[in-house]
Formats: sequence, structure tokens, C-alpha cells
Amino acid sequence: MSDAAGELFSPIHDRHVALGAKLGDFGGWSMPLEYSGVVGEHTAVRERVGIFDVSHLGKASVAGPGAAAFLDSVLTNALGRIGPGRAQYSLLCADDGGVIDDLIVYYRADDDVFLIPNASNNSAVVAVLASAAPAGITVVNQHQDFGVLAVQGPRSAELIQALGLPSGMDYMAFDTADRDGVPITVCRTGYTGELGYELVVPWESVGAVWDSLLELGAEFGVLPCGLGSRDTLRTEMGYPLHGQDLSPQITPVQARVGWAVGWDKPEFKGRAALLAEKAAGPRRRSMGLVALERGIPRAHMQVLSVDGQVIGEVTSGTFSPTRKEGIALALISTDAGVVEGSEVIVDVRGRPSRFAVSSPPFVATATR
Repeated sequence: MSDAAGELFSPIHDRHVALGAKLGDFGGWSMPLEYSGVVGEHTAVRERVGIFDVSHLGKASVAGPGAAAFLDSVLTNALGRIGPGRAQYSLLCADDGGVIDDLIVYYRADDDVFLIPNASNNSAVVAVLASAAPAGITVVNQHQDFGVLAVQGPRSAELIQALGLPSGMDYMAFDTADRDGVPITVCRTGYTGELGYELVVPWESVGAVWDSLLELGAEFGVLPCGLGSRDTLRTEMGYPLHGQDLSPQITPVQARVGWAVGWDKPEFKGRAALLAEKAAGPRRRSMGLVALERGIPRAHMQVLSVDGQVIGEVTSGTFSPTRKEGIALALISTDAGVVEGSEVIVDVRGRPSRFAVSSPPFVATATR
């Protein structure tokens, strides 16, 4: 739903308001930034369990004979690596190798695939796929047909089980179950680095599922979490955010997500440009940074060599609640000779702050 000005709202917007959430704009959607505080919500996910409303994320279906094979010819990752009942992280690139969007592919069947793009890119993804689809394959925008709730943290499986939903699937696998007459797809994935699940729920039923998660999760120490803690959690893992760490100007090679590219595939959008960049070596590459002194890095801050030369820019930066220090992802010129362990300077609002180059993740992962 949306207001007269065109701002879009989650199906459980009223519940966020009732909980006193601080709201912010995310891809044109009014979504919770935080409820009780970013650090407390972050800690709940690392130590217990937190729930996120991420219904602003896009949704689309691709169906018809050869739907999976068609997507395999367009998206970067190799769908042949998985099969029905599995999910996969992939990218939709432009012909020049820039990233139109990164998304999760739910492989339901050879003729039925569900996609979860980013909120602001959903229409673009649908448009690109629809224009490329051969006869007999339909691409449907389902952005407001479903909501998505993320259940994340060490006790997330217990909460999913309390709802009577399947929880024992492998990482990046999904199953669909009926709960009180409502079909819910449960996928063992997330954006936090913890054991977690994402629930795809019919739009009109999201409220009832959210209420149950809060009620049944009380014994596990559940907290409703906003997108502020989602950002600190994903940055600790080094997970990229489209529009910052990936974009039409930042390729998978530069962002170090080449593992999501099926390099041996004969066809996908941007293939020629990406193969050429990989062979030649990128002019810049994403690297992790950890503060050596006080200083919280933020996107677009300059990265300098120790002798003061500008060598890059922070793409994502935050204070890590787990490490209790500043961390960042930054695009740094490959000509700068920077390697893991090198020291660089970040211009933190006019004050030079020392950082060490360190490969993400910045914290231990428990996704599997």
C-alpha cells in the first residue's frame, strides 16, 4: 500500500508504528530503522534471535517452459549448480559488466522460478527480464503480493519450529508449508552471518505471522529489529549492499563477488566485459578496513595512502557492535599496492584516522 504522496508501506506498517519504531526511507518504502536501539537489536541477533520485516524487498516470478534455462542465460551465477528446492545468490549485469541488481533466486522447478531483488530495483529487473524473455515465458512483478520476514540468530531454528514450520533444511534450501491455511515458504538464508531463515508470506497474512513470531519468540529473547542493525550485521560479514558496494558503476570483479559468476557459462549478460576485466585485472578492488584508532568510517569518505595520496573511497562503513571499533568496505586502486595488513588513512570528517586492511568477514560466521 502507499499514501497519497506515493510513499510505500509494509503490510505491517501499523505494527511498526505501534511498537514505536523509528522509520526511514528504503528504496521508496517507509521501513523501521530501529525500535529499541541498533546496538541492542544487533546483539539480539548475534546472541539470541531477532526478527526483521523486509517486505520492501522485491518479488517477481519467471514461469513457463525453460524458465530456469532462460534465467541461466541472463543472470551471472550458474543455476545448473542447484536444482528445485534450492536458492542461489546471483547478479543481473548490464552489457558493460555493471550490476543492475543482486538478488536471490528460488528454483522451484525448471518452469517456475521466484526472485527476490532489492526494493528499488524490482521494476528494473522485471523490465530487463521481460524484454529478454522468449515466447512462452512470463515475467510477473509480484512486489506487493508477498511480504518477507527474516528470522535471524542462534535460536532462530527454535522459533521457526515453535511456529510449526520446517527448519532442518540445508543452507540456501527452502520448503513450503501450510500454517493455519497460509502457504509460507521458508528459506534457510539471511543477511546477518547467523543461522537464519527468510519467510515469504502472502501479503495479507504477514501481520498474523509477525504477531506469532513476537509471541512465541518471547521465551527465546526475541527482539523486533530494524534495518539499522541489519546494516551493521551485514557489514560485519562483508556482505555487499547494492547502491554502495555494487552498482552499475561497480562490477562483480571489483566488488570481489566473482564467486557468484559462472565464468564457464557460454552466456549471461555482461559476460564479455567481465571476462575482459577479469583477464586484465580490475583498476580497483573492494577491501576490508578495521580501525586502528577512534574513527567511524562512512560511505564516500576518502581512503588515502600513508603518504597522503587518495587511493580509494569507503563504500560501506560503520561502528561494529561486536568488535566495538570502526569497520568498512572500500574500493581501493589496485595500483596502490595495498595488501592485507597494509595501513591506510581514512578521512573521517576532516580528521585522518588509521585503518588496517583486513579481509572480511570481520566476525565469525554461523550461517551454516
